[in-house]
Amino acid sequence: MDIITSMGELLRSTGVYNLTINQLIMILVGLLLIWLAIKKQFEPLLLIPIGFGGILANIPVANMTAPDGFLGIIFHAGISNGLFPLLIFIGVGAMTDFGPLIANPITALLGGAAQFGIFGTLVGAIILSEYAGFGFTMKDAASIAIIGGADGPTAIFVTSALSPQLLGAIAVAAYSYMALVPIIQPPIMCWLTTEDERRIEMHQLREVSATEKIIFPIAVLILCILVIPDSTPLIGALMFGNLLRESGVADRLSRTAQNELINIVTIFLGLAVGSKLSATEFLRPRTLGILFLGLLAFSVGTAAGVIFGKIMNRFGKVPVNPLIGAAGISAVPMAARVANKVGLEYNENNYLLMHAMGPNVAGVIGSAVAAGVLLALVK
Repeated sequence: MDIITSMGELLRSTGVYNLTINQLIMILVGLLLIWLAIKKQFEPLLLIPIGFGGILANIPVANMTAPDGFLGIIFHAGISNGLFPLLIFIGVGAMTDFGPLIANPITALLGGAAQFGIFGTLVGAIILSEYAGFGFTMKDAASIAIIGGADGPTAIFVTSALSPQLLGAIAVAAYSYMALVPIIQPPIMCWLTTEDERRIEMHQLREVSATEKIIFPIAVLILCILVIPDSTPLIGALMFGNLLRESGVADRLSRTAQNELINIVTIFLGLAVGSKLSATEFLRPRTLGILFLGLLAFSVGTAAGVIFGKIMNRFGKVPVNPLIGAAGISAVPMAARVANKVGLEYNENNYLLMHAMGPNVAGVIGSAVAAGVLLALVK
């Protein structure tokens, strides 16, 4: 009898016995993310850790997401306090060349125009909450809206501060749509432009001096401190990394930020985000609303950048190919490559990559500034 009792207790302690259908669904979601990363190469550096973290979070009995569990420790070490996104931004700054933006500063307007996706989605989230019963608070709406910045670390930073319970859905939406930029953007770009506009060739950019590149991160930081102090953590980390790159005297630190630092933090960040893919937190009707609003945010941001590019071309003295406006979302450098690819399809001499990098890196700054605005409004 004791043996039967012991066997029963052993059975009840197994994962098979305790596995729920919702946990099984989320394990399959984690496997899907890993498949997309490996087979389709959709943001593999992040989707693999996120997918694997999602699997670990849904293993019964193991309590991986508990405060003293493996994933829980990682989450509280760098996500709940916003540390990991800031370290990622140091690495992004060290890898970013702001030269195209400095050479043609008017393209910063295209990066700013693309942020309409953020504020348009903010309104959309409020409408869904009011009329579709999703129950989003103002903090939830702000966290969802930041998906439109096409910047994963910024989305995580804002969401962890305002609505940590939505972190899994928002992070997956942000990185999934970033990976789908080559699929989402071209139809919108072609729909909003004429064939003649897509063929417009732009003049070669001027050479930017080392002094200009050193002054730029310091000037941007000071401006943000004076105007939008809440954006200082993100902008400060970004510009610190960029100053390491451009100073010319800190190559070891710059290389570390670009490689070891960002790689290590990316592993921890992905696993921590995956910990929020537990069945109890993710499988809710509002998750579908978040995924819909994320797609809307990307689409509106792309359209706003292209439309503003058309306006600049019409009223400016220098020809502007509206396609580069789509790069205003801060999916660096993927969005710039998409603009270049579409341009080459209509004019084999139309190399738009460096021109598109201007609004692309401006979009990184713009999304960080927008995050500061949202934090200031709803914190």
